[in-house]
Order: sequence, then C-alpha cells, then structure tokens
Amino acid sequence: MICFCAYSGKWQRSKYVGVSLVGKTIAIMGFGKVGSEVARRAKGLGMDVIAHDPYAPVDRARAIGVDLVSFDDAISTADFISLHMPLTPSTTKIFNDETFAKMTKGVRLINVARGGVVDEEALLRALDNGTVAQAALDVFFEEPPPKDSKLVHHENVTVTPHLGASTTEAQEGVALEIAEAVIGALKGELAATAVNAPMVSAEVLAELSPYVVLAEKLGRLAVQLVAGGSGIKAVKVVYSSARDPDDLDTRILRGMVTKGIVEPISSAFVNIVNADYVAKQRGLRIIEGQILLDGSPEIPINSIQVQLANVESKFAGALSDDGDIRVEGKVKDGTPHLTLVGPFSVDVSLEGNLLLCRQVDQPGIIGKVGSILGTMNLNVNFMSVGRIAPGKQAIMAIGIDEEPDKEALKLIGETPSVQEFVFLKL
Repeated sequence: MICFCAYSGKWQRSKYVGVSLVGKTIAIMGFGKVGSEVARRAKGLGMDVIAHDPYAPVDRARAIGVDLVSFDDAISTADFISLHMPLTPSTTKIFNDETFAKMTKGVRLINVARGGVVDEEALLRALDNGTVAQAALDVFFEEPPPKDSKLVHHENVTVTPHLGASTTEAQEGVALEIAEAVIGALKGELAATAVNAPMVSAEVLAELSPYVVLAEKLGRLAVQLVAGGSGIKAVKVVYSSARDPDDLDTRILRGMVTKGIVEPISSAFVNIVNADYVAKQRGLRIIEGQILLDGSPEIPINSIQVQLANVESKFAGALSDDGDIRVEGKVKDGTPHLTLVGPFSVDVSLEGNLLLCRQVDQPGIIGKVGSILGTMNLNVNFMSVGRIAPGKQAIMAIGIDEEPDKEALKLIGETPSVQEFVFLKL
C-alpha cells in the first residue's frame, strides 16, 4: 500500500486510519538476535510482548520481560505477529490455512524473515476474508515476485524489496567489520566469519576427519529431540579416548557439534568457524569432557557423546537416568554410526532419514511397524533394536529412504505397544 493520494494532491485522511500499539500484544516468532531486539523496541512502545522459539532459553527472554509460549498460543492471542525464524523443513509454509484459522481476526502480520515460511496463497485468502487485516512483507518465496502478484498489489499489503538492514549505518558497520576482520587475520587472529579458516593443523585434521561428520550429525540429531518451548542452555560433549587429554585437540569436533546444533535453529549462516559465536549469541554454553580409556592411544577417538541438559525431549526414550537428552556415536569403517540413544544401545548409520520408536519389547512389534512402512511404500535401508531387558522397554532405530507423510506417522503412532516415536532428518 503506497500513499499516492497526497502525492496526487488529494487529502484523504480517513483512508489511512491506523491502530494504536500501546496495550496491543505482539508475538515474536523466532527469538534470536533480531527477534530479541524487536522485542525490546516493542516493549518501549508499550506493547505486551510474547515470543515463540523452541530453542531459546527461558531466562534470556524473561530478562527483557518476554514470556516464551507455544506456537499456537502465540498466534492465537497476538494482535501483531512478527516473523524472525529461519527457513527449515519444519518451518516451510508453517503459516498456512490451518494456522491462519487459529489467529485473532484482524491480526497484523510482518514477515522480515524468509519468504518460504509463509504460504503466500493462504495469506492472500486470509487477507481477503479479514483474518489478516494488514501484512507488511520484506521477503517472498520468489524474489523479485511476479509483476502480476495479487499479494504485492493487495490494498492491505505493504511491500519492500528485501531491504533487511539496508541503512547507511548498517552498511558502514558492515564495512568496518570487514576491515577489522582483515586486520585481525593479518595479525594472525581468527576471523569469526571466515568460511575457510584452518582451526587445527593439517596433521590433526587428517587424523580427526572421520570424526568430523560424526560430531556434526550427533549435534543435528540431538537438537531435533528437543521439545518445543524447551530452551537449550548447555551442551556437554564427551569424548571417550585412550589418549592423554593434552594430546587430544578437539576444537574442530567441538565446532562441528556446535554447528550441528545451532545451524537448524538459526537464521544466520553457520559454519565451523562462527558456530561458537552464534551459540554464544543464543546464550548456549558448550562444555567438553573426556573419559580416559585403557588401550592404544593411536586411535584418537573411541566415541563421541552429546548431552543436552535441563531440556524437555519430544522423545522420552532419549533421556538418560539424569534426565538429559543423550546420544552417542562411533566411526565404523569410515562411516558415522549412532550407538546410543538415552539408555538404549543401537547401531545404525547416521545418514538420511531416521525413525525412532519406543515400545514394550514383545513379539510382533517390529513386523507391524515394518508392514506399515511397506504398505506406505517407504523403503527400510537399515534397522537396529535396543532394549533394557527382555519384555521391558526397547527402541527401534529405522533408516528409511523417503520422508513419511502424516498418514504413515499416524498409523505408526496407533500401533499397539508403540509408546512414542519421532522422525529425524540427518
């Protein structure tokens, strides 16, 4: 919507009546660096601020007077919804006909995140039926959008061409950061935004290279087990090795675990060099430990374990006796393998799509789940079962070639004796 009337000599004040922000509720969807700054400014305008981010620490939000709530609670109570979430498989078109139907009629939507998080056809319908009173869009699924886009030309939509932080001050700040990074690199310091900066010697890199993929995969798997609304505060990475700790350089492994955790939940570009910096911005603390084994120190790492403390898990089977999410893996024949989920020992390749099911250990369960996958034309490429004891709790770790649809997941969840399941993308 552009105010052409004043430009053309007309003075139609009644056409541009707005709403007051004081006392209105704004939902910040994505509480990273940008989302938290928007929250601070909204508080300054007298707005009630709530936020949704399944990975943001609760105390970090409370420090600026913001309550973290569920996705549905956020969108159903807000007068304004401001999007600052990354585009991931789980957030693609997360704003659709179903979610728009849950919103307060007359809500205002601001998307300055990624175009793909909004189903643009669904938004158009929501605008036409009055669910969304107005929308401000800086990003689109296709950029630039088609010239005949109904969304762009809608009278209740304000459009900008993906400006992001396009201000004179921001551009000057970027130029200064680049100059400072170059100066630091010339002095031998580590550049936080470098994509190819060596963190370890070539010899150490060659020795640890088989474990690099394992470290990232374990981090990526662990973060997918975190329940929505349960912010991650601390990660512990434990290496089992017969090598003296002083002779074991784990910086690159720590970096890859961190990358695996923060990349899926961050809108920023994340690499091994800046992963730790991005984690600190999110209030995430990384701790390392080592279990010293007997044996030959020639093999640098026996296993890597990733622990997420004080979080809720969407898969209770991944919780250790201490209540932490715990996953462990090893390298076998050059391939990363998952060997432990919570208290359950398994042995599956860390690749592709993984389905974890927790059930009572009894005959027929494996066959029933396998039959469902076969009926839905989902090919199983590997499987492992871990159990506490015969007839007690057990889990199945199943690798499948394709992503199961909602119907397949529904059937698995309805299988007798299957107590819970989770689908993971590695």
